[in-house]
Amino acid sequence: MIETASFEEVTQIRMSREIGGKPVYWVAAYLVDGLLIDTGCSYTAAELAAFLNIHPVRRIVNTHFHEDHIGGNRALQEKFGVEIFAPADSVPLIAREAKLFPYQEMVWGYPAPSETRPLPAVIRTERYLFEVIDTPGHSAGHAALVEKSRGWCFSGDIFAREKMKFIRPEEEMGETVASMKRLIDLPTDRLILFTSMGRIVEDGRQALLACIQYIEELSRRVKALEKKGLGIPEIVRELFGGEHAFAALSNGQYSTENLVRSVLKMED
Repeated sequence: MIETASFEEVTQIRMSREIGGKPVYWVAAYLVDGLLIDTGCSYTAAELAAFLNIHPVRRIVNTHFHEDHIGGNRALQEKFGVEIFAPADSVPLIAREAKLFPYQEMVWGYPAPSETRPLPAVIRTERYLFEVIDTPGHSAGHAALVEKSRGWCFSGDIFAREKMKFIRPEEEMGETVASMKRLIDLPTDRLILFTSMGRIVEDGRQALLACIQYIEELSRRVKALEKKGLGIPEIVRELFGGEHAFAALSNGQYSTENLVRSVLKMED
């Protein structure tokens, strides 16, 4: 299932596996001036390729290696012969067979291994220049693309919402905060976030600042409770009323406990 929308010169492509005529989980890619940023999941690869038959793509960038961002790589590479670029740490991970949990296989499917090249410092299209900004935190090997003259920031998964309730076990909230601050400090008149969740945030700086404040305050509260002798599950109950339902659905991969553990490691 694919849905498209336009924002200024950018085409948003929302994709989801369809079960019983309903989308399972939306993920967004963006097409601008022949540059495709991310390729969705494997279940929608054929639909994406069909869409790009009439909306030409000349180059592809993966913001990181997760299966919902690289699932169309192989199909697009074979059909259109386009080069694909990814952060250097993600290149070897995209080239090998993915190891997925059952929920990942159900929602996004296994991406076929594909060849990518390390992202250069800038990506040029006919009309625009995109600077590559290193933004680790959600994963190692994560990058955002910023077109400073337009104030566009294709932010991948470094930002989803102002107040997250659960994260993956490998996410580092300290690095995430540093990456968000790096984006806030960019010398642009505006900062519009084009997120992989399909949310386009026109006041990106305010959204990032709100998220940073939330994470830093959560870290202070969690550390205070730990000093009182509370363990991780007790802190989760105290601050969130218990574990999020996604923990059971995702084999514990997306959990509030992961968030609490991560903010505990943040420097004051």
